Amino acid sequence: MNAHKPWISGAALLAPLVITSGCMQARVEESREMHTQIAKDEVVVILAKPQIEGAGSEDAFMDCVSNQLGEGREGIKVHGNDAFVDKMFPWFEPGTAPAKPEAVATLLARPGVSEQVASTGVRYVVWLDGATIKTDGGGSIACGAAPGAAGCLGFGWWEKESDYEATVWDLKQGKAAGSVETNVTGTSAIVGAVVPLPFIARVQSAACNRLADQLRVFFNGSGETPPGDAAPEAAAPATPATTNSTADGAQ
Repeated sequence: MNAHKPWISGAALLAPLVITSGCMQARVEESREMHTQIAKDEVVVILAKPQIEGAGSEDAFMDCVSNQLGEGREGIKVHGNDAFVDKMFPWFEPGTAPAKPEAVATLLARPGVSEQVASTGVRYVVWLDGATIKTDGGGSIACGAAPGAAGCLGFGWWEKESDYEATVWDLKQGKAAGSVETNVTGTSAIVGAVVPLPFIARVQSAACNRLADQLRVFFNGSGETPPGDAAPEAAAPATPATTNSTADGAQ
């Protein structure tokens, strides 16, 4: 029994070193309908797209995108979503929010609404929709303990997918400015080899980072040239920008 203890201890010390991420694949797509060079005094707010059965995106994910979007030297000013909805009550509640960007003009024509929007500094509303779900999984792992020893044996895995779409409205012009989509899939696993060794694919974190990065590019006016703004010699309109990437580490 004692002869096995150093080996068990060594495995326990090694475990924290091999806790890595599983394999992930990520895709980001951008579609732009108008120029979106945001000014320094203009603000963005990220809201959950209203759905028939509640909000269309998790609060934690919206907070993650908001925080990431505001970081860095080229960060965008982001208004707190709850504070914006409260200030604009009841016009941006799930049951009363405009269903189309064209309805914004009608909303702003109501007494006091345009003044309330102006006081927040918000120029663009980002409607966020999507979710992270488990799509597959299998295997099994069993752990046990006995006097002087404990361990796990087996193999379990699962696959998750994070799929989100951010639709951008320009409140000033009352039009849809475009959209950004991200899809991240990843496979995680736990290997039972005396101690459980997890390999976790953090798909939601990766989706948050990629969506925020692309939205920052979108609002800084980079990327494709919107239709109508191309030079006369450009015969064909720009196609939506698509970014494909594969990640094999933590995001």
